[in-house]
Amino acid sequence: MTQSLSHLKESASQTAGPYVHIGLTPNFADIKGVYPADLGTAMVDEKTKGERITVTGRIFDGSGTPIRDALVEIWQADAAGLYNSPSETRGSADLHFTGWGRAPTDMETGYYRFETIKPGRVPFRDGRLMAPHVTFWIAARGINLALSTRMYFGDEEKANAEDPVLARIEHRNRVPSLIATREGSTFTFDIYLQGDKETVFFDI
Repeated sequence: MTQSLSHLKESASQTAGPYVHIGLTPNFADIKGVYPADLGTAMVDEKTKGERITVTGRIFDGSGTPIRDALVEIWQADAAGLYNSPSETRGSADLHFTGWGRAPTDMETGYYRFETIKPGRVPFRDGRLMAPHVTFWIAARGINLALSTRMYFGDEEKANAEDPVLARIEHRNRVPSLIATREGSTFTFDIYLQGDKETVFFDI
């Protein structure tokens, strides 16, 4: 007989509040002595392989106003398409690349910024190669659960056209919300939480 689980009640959800970026990036918030540097601020060093790029952008709320106290984390493969993870079984990732970064949005301008490298292609679960991409995680006040999305590269048209994840997006007019634009070595990726330009988010 199935046991009743009515005694297990779902915990009340909470938004991140206005202080998540302070707790996770204390040096940015001028709270010294917690870490020598905020975790996730340095993804590369002088020996990191691959094309050096800057990823930047702003996060907009439903009214089109930049959110100035959000926190952004990214994960990505190295230049060879390998992850810096114990679960990576295809080879050894670049030891001089963290594969993970964390940045707050600037309180004055609303921009986030990462100094990283352009990732290589990695296989989808069926073996097809995905286009180079960066996975984003966004937390901010007013968001009950942090949001996950991807950034693809606007100069990778052929790879993007072959990408099995992009191919699954039913409303094709929303695909551009995942594509970053390039100017020199800088890719700009603005994220819209709501509205006509709403970014595609993934349930993961």
